[in-house]
Amino acid sequence: MGTPHNEAKNGAFAKTVLMPGDPLRAKFIAETFLENAQLVNNVRGVNGYTGTYHGTPVSVMASGMGMPSIGIYSHELYHFYDVDNIIRIGSAGALTPKLKLRDVVMAQAVCTDSNYGHQFNLPGFFAPIADFQLLETAVAVARRMGVEPPVGNLLSSDVFYDKSGRTLEWGAMGVLAAEMETAALYYNAAEAGKRALTICTISDSMVTGEALPAADRQTSFTQMMEIALETAVEMAKKA
Repeated sequence: MGTPHNEAKNGAFAKTVLMPGDPLRAKFIAETFLENAQLVNNVRGVNGYTGTYHGTPVSVMASGMGMPSIGIYSHELYHFYDVDNIIRIGSAGALTPKLKLRDVVMAQAVCTDSNYGHQFNLPGFFAPIADFQLLETAVAVARRMGVEPPVGNLLSSDVFYDKSGRTLEWGAMGVLAAEMETAALYYNAAEAGKRALTICTISDSMVTGEALPAADRQTSFTQMMEIALETAVEMAKKA
């Protein structure tokens, strides 16, 4: 079975899929960490791979940039490929001076300026949150690796070049960082009755103006990748 965006066959994806935005980051993860990684999707260059990590089947597939894109790919993985867990791994911009470049953060919940959730026609505002078991497992894995990850609210925005100049105002409400995908992922997981979690590495700071080069964002965020992979292993044990 395929879709307009995914040529993979039934059973081609593992129960847990790591989902970076960048297809080259997906390729890097598959080639660096997975054993016997097989390319299962390459429609429009959106690479999807399945292999094993420490003996556990794991998939990694790009989502593209922004909520409409991850909205398509995560919906199809949940509904058409029987995926149970999607762990978004990506970059985010710090909204607080407490976060430094390369810090790993986890999205317990997400705020958004997007209308993505309106399609569900709810009689109020839905709060997109991570699956607790997935979050709890990832935090435990990080601590085992000697990392104490900040956990809290992120902002998912439809806008990268924000002409309003007001993005930092979210930081005053305790929002840790801004990115562009998590709200759609969490909405889709809730609608499908599946699990989702976002783990991000701080690539730039909207507070200080510091930023990492593009090449670093593609291949050097290995701590985040390893936390996500180890989380996939632990979730398989709990299945």
